[in-house]
Amino acid sequence: MSRVRKAIIPVAGLGTRLLPATKSQPKEMLPVGRKPCVQYVVEELLVEGVEQVLFVTGPGKAAIENHFDRNKDVMELLVNSGRLDLAKEFDLQESARFYYTRQSSPSGLGDAVRYGKEFVGDDLCLVALGDSIISGTLVPGVIQRMINAFQDHGADAVVAVRLVEPSQVHRYGIVAPQDEVLTEIPFTVSRLIEKPSERDAPSRFAIAGRYLFNKKIFDAIERTVPHKGGEVQLTDAIQIMIHQGAKVLAVPLQGDEIRHDIGNFADYFKAFLRFAADDQEYGGQVRREMSTILEER
Repeated sequence: MSRVRKAIIPVAGLGTRLLPATKSQPKEMLPVGRKPCVQYVVEELLVEGVEQVLFVTGPGKAAIENHFDRNKDVMELLVNSGRLDLAKEFDLQESARFYYTRQSSPSGLGDAVRYGKEFVGDDLCLVALGDSIISGTLVPGVIQRMINAFQDHGADAVVAVRLVEPSQVHRYGIVAPQDEVLTEIPFTVSRLIEKPSERDAPSRFAIAGRYLFNKKIFDAIERTVPHKGGEVQLTDAIQIMIHQGAKVLAVPLQGDEIRHDIGNFADYFKAFLRFAADDQEYGGQVRREMSTILEER
């Protein structure tokens, strides 16, 4: 199976919807079960062969760099105590090289990706949102299916998507399939709209926080007009690629694949409970406690 070796993880958002939990720590570092959110994202990328990861950070994000740094004292303690599995999981630098650049102000996802231009060069590059976990047991996983689609169909960009309820389309970037009746997966995208109203949404396919690009994306970002608040939207840049004749595909989540969006308390609580309930050691205890709480209510 083919591999993509570089990935960008934007983590510069302020996380204001999760205050006060994010007053002194990034939302990407909030624990989901046993690990911080962003570690699941990194592990998902490493499984698919990514070897170099660029974090696009911002003010107050030093905890992310500290988390992925090597801590020799802790490593020695884990090895000496025989906890080799945890030691391997703890030291991700054995599997990849991590780089950091700083987005001076939160100017949109498109602007954050722009910071990776020199890092990417002429290579293909994955973009994975640092506050978005995708879980599931399907093989191949969504990232590998995106890579396969990119290469098999001669694409310039591939986005992962999932179906959402009509009342939720205003929260996401929404893609319109080229054909009204889908007969093939992946499908070709004809246009994208950032956070449309339910009435204006061209479909219920919401972008699921995973993208694969060739270098054309950076020219498109440069051509993208910022919104009123100064934000450069990545969906607008992908739309420019389509106008320029680029081929953009969408790969839907399938089977038991779920996107966990750690962007607000409702979704964060649901993600934490799901991962805690699935924990191999404590999951049974958590499920019993949840049942007790529900009975008391």
